[in-house]
Amino acid sequence: MGLGRMDAAQARSLDTIRSLGALGLCAHPNSLPFANKSGDPPGFQVELGQALARELGVSLKLDWIITQYQIRSADCDIMMDVIADREAQGETNLRISKPYYRTGVALAVPSDSKLTSFKSLDEHTKVGVQVGSMAAMIIGQRHVPTSTFGFEVDSLEALANHEIDAAAVTPTFAGYFNLTHPDKTVRILGLDEGEANLNWNVAVGMVRPDEGLRDAIEAAIERLRADGTVERIYARYGVVLQSPK
Repeated sequence: MGLGRMDAAQARSLDTIRSLGALGLCAHPNSLPFANKSGDPPGFQVELGQALARELGVSLKLDWIITQYQIRSADCDIMMDVIADREAQGETNLRISKPYYRTGVALAVPSDSKLTSFKSLDEHTKVGVQVGSMAAMIIGQRHVPTSTFGFEVDSLEALANHEIDAAAVTPTFAGYFNLTHPDKTVRILGLDEGEANLNWNVAVGMVRPDEGLRDAIEAAIERLRADGTVERIYARYGVVLQSPK
């Protein structure tokens, strides 16, 4: 993991990355659709990382980490799909690229559900939420009954099995669930922009970039968005991207 590196606090320049011939990506080893160490499929973070590295004329080197805080002891340059908000990055001190899509927490419902948004939830609708999540807090404050799950896939399974009426999940994961569970597909309601804390832009997080590297990554992401590469990569995982706001 490159622990105790003397230059850990210093910026990594674009020239250094080009001379090393590799761009380092930190990702979770077992978190499809995001990333997957066994590589079949590799996950959209890995595919987009490879596309970014190609744009910079280098190869992609993977560093597997379990939590974002391990990024300090890892030897990587970027993380994908980070919340594009300085405050949200807090202790990681990541530099943020321009955002390349928008996501948040949406409601997944059965295809025949009458629910249309968070506002249509009431005391008769049971909602699956992730333990300790902002959605759990917001929905709980409205006196809507909730059922708590450790993972998004568990709440979507419960929804497919008619144990709950809706699941508060990311559209990203719900889209992937539909792709991998064609017999249990759910309907994903649009993001509710009325709930500021349940929507956010997503960007590339850069660990210690110099200006050259930051500019190069910004420009590469813009090119990959413009030519449809970003949308195509996510679409392979059942994810329909929304433009940042």
